[in-house]
Amino acid sequence: MSDFIPPAKPIIGDEEREAVDRVLRSGMVAQGPEVAAFEQEFSEHFVPGRPSVAVNSGTAGLHLGLLAAGVGAGDEVIVPSFTFAATGNSVALTGGTPVFVDIEPETFSLDPEAVAAAITPKTKGILPVHLYGHPARMRELEKLAADRGVALYEDAAQAHGASLNGRPVGSFGEFAMFSLYPTKNMTSGEGGIVTTVTDELARRVKLLRNQGMERQYENEVIGFNARMTDIHAAIGRVQLTKVDEWTKTRQQNAAFLDANLEGVVVPPVAEGAVHVYHQYTIRVPEGRDGFVKALKEEHNVGAGVYYPIPNHRLPSLAPYAPGLDLPETERAAREVVSLPVHPSLSQGDLERIVSAVNAIAKAGS
Repeated sequence: MSDFIPPAKPIIGDEEREAVDRVLRSGMVAQGPEVAAFEQEFSEHFVPGRPSVAVNSGTAGLHLGLLAAGVGAGDEVIVPSFTFAATGNSVALTGGTPVFVDIEPETFSLDPEAVAAAITPKTKGILPVHLYGHPARMRELEKLAADRGVALYEDAAQAHGASLNGRPVGSFGEFAMFSLYPTKNMTSGEGGIVTTVTDELARRVKLLRNQGMERQYENEVIGFNARMTDIHAAIGRVQLTKVDEWTKTRQQNAAFLDANLEGVVVPPVAEGAVHVYHQYTIRVPEGRDGFVKALKEEHNVGAGVYYPIPNHRLPSLAPYAPGLDLPETERAAREVVSLPVHPSLSQGDLERIVSAVNAIAKAGS
């Protein structure tokens, strides 16, 4: 059998290793000049004109961003249930309440009509997720937030470089979080970036990540240790020089699958949207779990299911959503399969993926 094709694969090269060695030789491995340079370069690359703050994980970025934006006990934040648990967890960790609403099926992100129906006097903000690298319905959500007097935030964990009508994700909300986990479109080894609408909000995030202090031993607020190291920042700086080319390759790989897959529902792209394909997510309307099993066992092709259990049914988050019915979320959780499109794939790998998917779909029809 041919070699296994993994569903995702981090790309670490000699340049990243050399950058780490440079930091280690310097003797300055904690948060320092590499972090400051990475923050500036990240802003310039992805969200020009907005300050960036580096932290030690995407989850920490969401948590600190929400705290800096004033979310706390008694506040509600509207979130999708169809996402990784970190989105809802981050709201709960502030003492606020995650309010789960349904998604619309094309983008897998918040349905603006469902959001509008869920707004109450306790609603502090709306937190859409740009899932799989496709921008959420930000035009509608931005207008809704303004009309109803609530804040708008962004979970851009999977969406480095995505945009809507020429406007980059991360530029819509009061803050946005980008994850730098190893399997994201770029990585720092581990980490996250928070981009903010104002310098003051960025300062609050910086205070919260560093025990509440800007100057050593002059603690202004209760804070955390959520700093990024210079080692991780050095990796991130190198990856910034490569991510655009990787994104083009992901988009080319996705286009090949779009043109050649049969018997499954390929991912649509909204008008004006730039999809960066952190995941290439198809729908398999019948027999999804058997489909994924056959891909691996019969064709040695890996695939991911993101996410099989919606947040509102997780034991940890279900208490926030008793009796909730989210039909589009439930349908997506039954049908989605993410196929490999990462830049490490060869043309032969792509052809194997197409052959495997089409054969399984044909056998099941």
